[in-house]
Amino acid sequence: MITLTRGRELFPGMLACAVVAAAATFLSQHYGAPVMLFALMLGMAMNFLSSEGPCKPGIEFTARHVLRWGVALLGLRITVAQVIALGWPPVLVVAVSLVLTIGVSMIVARLMGFNILFGLLSGGATAICGASAALALSAALPPHPLKDRATLFTVVGVSALSTFTMILYPMLARYLGLDEQTAGIFLGATIHDVAQVVGAGYGMSQEVGDTATLIKLMRVACLVPVILFAVAYTRATGKAGDGPRPPLLPWFVIAFAVLVAVNSTGWLPSPVVQTGTSLSTWFLVASMAGIGMKTQLRELITVGLKPVVLMVGETAFLAALVLGLLRWAQ
Repeated sequence: MITLTRGRELFPGMLACAVVAAAATFLSQHYGAPVMLFALMLGMAMNFLSSEGPCKPGIEFTARHVLRWGVALLGLRITVAQVIALGWPPVLVVAVSLVLTIGVSMIVARLMGFNILFGLLSGGATAICGASAALALSAALPPHPLKDRATLFTVVGVSALSTFTMILYPMLARYLGLDEQTAGIFLGATIHDVAQVVGAGYGMSQEVGDTATLIKLMRVACLVPVILFAVAYTRATGKAGDGPRPPLLPWFVIAFAVLVAVNSTGWLPSPVVQTGTSLSTWFLVASMAGIGMKTQLRELITVGLKPVVLMVGETAFLAALVLGLLRWAQ
């Protein structure tokens, strides 16, 4: 519960994040680039607000707590019926590609000298739903001095790669001669962000777009088991640090699962679902602005080339794996 005094303390920073989110949304709608990337860049340009001053508490609150509300509301985007309607082959493709992509990412990250949790973060973002998954996993992972920088880099990388694959993969699907259903499964199972999946799918045809969107939403549904794995892994391996261990089932994951179940009943009016989905997007964009405000640009520059190689490799591995699984399933 936020008291009146606490609300006054948080208001300036939350307002600053909301203004940046509105500006990012405007630029995204007019120029077609990922809204998360705009929010991040604009937030970084305003990072002086997160230093000691009236905006700092609200920025911290938005980057941490509003983020979790946005993740919870993602549950309104999918229903169980949508997943069942696809049949078992797409489910198998999504499940196998998700497990192998995250597993390989964690192993390769460790071999490259990174914290294994960075492999989980970047691999999860690649395998599930891009920037939204990166933010959700970041919220579930324990505090770490480098966590914000890793999250920031992951969002930048996955957003850029998502835009690149939105252009490249439809051309690749046509070159390989994939039929409409197979092309939709390929696009939905490999492109990182929802918006880019929609753009690539419907840019090919209505059927490809419908299939790609459903496959993508199936990947979004995988947030729950992956977050549970992330929390269980940090608890079991002692990577939660010296502080209190994170709960095995974070509240926002429970809320996500409950909203999926409720939305699947069809009881919720369409305006309620649409409003919740819009709020989810706004919350995630505002929290991304807050994370950008908390980060110095010079910190992002120091990450070097190896993280770029890791994320590009994850993206290429996922595409090759999905194509191989689709050939096998046929």
